[in-house]
Amino acid sequence: QVQLVESGGGLVQAGGSLRLSCAASGSIFSINRMGWYRQAPGKQRELVATITGGGSTNYADSVKGRFTISRDNAKNTVYLQMNSLKPEDTAVYYCYVDWVGVAAGDWGQGTQVTVSS
Repeated sequence: QVQLVESGGGLVQAGGSLRLSCAASGSIFSINRMGWYRQAPGKQRELVATITGGGSTNYADSVKGRFTISRDNAKNTVYLQMNSLKPEDTAVYYCYVDWVGVAAGDWGQGTQVTVSS
């Protein structure tokens, strides 16, 4: 019923920028929080950034000052602007949505971000 469509990943050089998008559709539930996680091969999945319905944001220390999360409530879309990318940012990035009054959230399919040195 719910699908999260991610886009914007790709290959960039260190110091470059990418903008990820995640659009939620097919849901009648209210969005409590949206965010981005990432996972590199052999590594634990980690939180990157989140944004609440009220616009409150949180960032992992490793991306603070470089990444910016934003949200278009009318389009049920969350964005992740990634600047000053580093090779250690290389990972599959997953969109995640928490719903108001629902125990389990939903995950996007993931989009690959590769940063060359």
